[in-house]
Amino acid sequence: MFDVLTSLAVAAIASLICLYAPKAAVMPSNGQPYEVFAPDNRYVFVSSPEHVKEVDSAPDTVLSLQAASKQMLQPKYSMSGFNWFDRRGTEGVEFIKTLRTLLTNNLPKVLPLLSAVIRTRSVELLEKQRVVTGNTRHISVYPMITKLVVLSNAVSFFGEDLAKNEDFMTSALQYIEQTLVCAEIVRLVPRFLAPLIGGIIGRRLKAQETVFDTLLPIAEQRVFERNLQFRHSMPYHTDCIQWILETSPRENPWSAKRVVHELMAIWFGSVHAMSTTITFAMHDLCLHPEYVEPLRRELAHGYADFERTARGLPLLDSFIKESARLTPVESQSTRRAALQPFTFSDGTRLGMGDWACTPVRDIMQSPEFYLEPLQFNGFRFADPDLVSGLGKFKTLQPKPSKLTDADNTFHVWGTGRMTCPGRFYAAAVMKVIMGQMITHYDIDLVEKNACRLLSWRSTALPKHSTMLSFTPIEGCNS
Repeated sequence: MFDVLTSLAVAAIASLICLYAPKAAVMPSNGQPYEVFAPDNRYVFVSSPEHVKEVDSAPDTVLSLQAASKQMLQPKYSMSGFNWFDRRGTEGVEFIKTLRTLLTNNLPKVLPLLSAVIRTRSVELLEKQRVVTGNTRHISVYPMITKLVVLSNAVSFFGEDLAKNEDFMTSALQYIEQTLVCAEIVRLVPRFLAPLIGGIIGRRLKAQETVFDTLLPIAEQRVFERNLQFRHSMPYHTDCIQWILETSPRENPWSAKRVVHELMAIWFGSVHAMSTTITFAMHDLCLHPEYVEPLRRELAHGYADFERTARGLPLLDSFIKESARLTPVESQSTRRAALQPFTFSDGTRLGMGDWACTPVRDIMQSPEFYLEPLQFNGFRFADPDLVSGLGKFKTLQPKPSKLTDADNTFHVWGTGRMTCPGRFYAAAVMKVIMGQMITHYDIDLVEKNACRLLSWRSTALPKHSTMLSFTPIEGCNS
């Protein structure tokens, strides 16, 4: 039933999107704010550092990231009734410490395991595909990468045991697409119909139900252990469930249900963004094969140190960043929904319910910030001293920077005080998956001239139909 509903919904949404929805903000504005109207909102795009700072500095009671995210994802219907507050910090901001500090600090412990499970799972996925010639196989790369990201997150967030639960893993994969479909339908129907339509669709989303029902007993057991008077006799867990519990407000500690809701929101954000970014980087690797050998040499000499420290691999770091610059997952960033009227310093006004945001693609492809802005330069962000010995490659930026850096010229992670706290984990997982692919396979696009992406409102998604050929490098897959 849901498959039929999904197909009809996707077709209807695609038609609406073509007619009404905002695409990437491509109209030149010379740094001045401009507005885009969509069925669900008025969007005001700002790009000057002054206006971006004004957005970042506005109180959460006035311009809210939480409220914008709530409207985007419709968690009440897509995340098992998670009806979060419009204001950030109303119930604490535990996920920030969990992602920025605890999960990041745990990377050196988990990266060797991730390398092994990604390598094994990649082989399993490819062996299910028909041999084309010799030992070369073709596979739809976006679904493959998404499965690898889901596996990486399951191991990193919950441990190996849950990653072996096939029902959970299947639902965790389906949950991403079902959330997108549900949220888009609810956002585009008239608001008075949203509770009815959202309720009908939400009750048919079996993936969110399985994810919630699997995580809830684990969280309940952890809450029980937390509440025991003599907790020193209980086992200590190093996973996101435990970290969220430990950092929840002491005066009003979170319930098991609240912890699971937070995990579901984190899960969606990490899987969607990482799988899409990695897939586009894989496309770029095939389109620019001259980068394969220097990247492979860097991995041969530096991957072991990266596993131990979660730092390093600057060439691969720059390559992924350049791919994200030219093909960002989102054409909007720094989203804030106006909970109260707001006026910028130049007089531009936001009414209640309007959004302020930044035009990511325009900023990251602007000649004001980037030399040869539309040309792919995989080592653009690397240290010139490192690149100078590689031959024909060059750096174009005035100074080197990292994938995890966030400033007024690179808005992939958001900006200012709301910059994504999970970006260090995300960057490390991207390097693991890309590193395993580059080290163990010769990879190419099956159809280089075919369209490889589709635009879904403000989002760029890789097409499922894009096939890559994988040829194992002899001696690397034993």
